[in-house]
Amino acid sequence: MPSFLSSFLLGPDFFFVVLLLVLLVCLATGVIIGLLIQRLRYQSLIRRERADAVRRSRAVLAGLSGEQLAPLLPGFPCKAGDVRFVGKPVDYVAFPGMSEGKAVEEIVFIEVKSGSAGLSRREKEIKAAVKAGRVRWAEWRVGG
Repeated sequence: MPSFLSSFLLGPDFFFVVLLLVLLVCLATGVIIGLLIQRLRYQSLIRRERADAVRRSRAVLAGLSGEQLAPLLPGFPCKAGDVRFVGKPVDYVAFPGMSEGKAVEEIVFIEVKSGSAGLSRREKEIKAAVKAGRVRWAEWRVGG
C-alpha cells in the first residue's frame, strides 16, 4: 500500500472524512424519513377531509329531499295543496284554506329543519319581522 494512502487512512483526515460522510448519510436519511412522514400525514388529512365533505354533502342532500317531501309528511303544519315552495330564504309560504276554495285568513312562512339544525341569521331576521308584523302587500304592474 502506498505510504500516502496508509498515512491518510490512519491519520485524522480520514476520521474527519468518515465522520462527515456518516453525518451526511444521517441527515439525508432524516430528511427522507421526514418527507415520508409528512406525506403520510397529508394523505391522511386528505382522506379525512374527503370523508367529511361526503358526509356533509349527504346531510345537505337529505335535508333538501326532506324539504321537498315535508308537506306530504304527517305533522306538517298545513295541507300540501296550500303550500308553495320558495326555497330561500324560507322554504314554504302557506295559504291555509286555499286548496279547499275557502278564504285565506292567514299566511304562514314555514322553514323545514332536520336533526339539530338551527335557523340561520337571515331566517331569524325573517321570523322576527313576521312576529313583529312587519309584513306588507305590494302590487307591481309591468309597463306602467
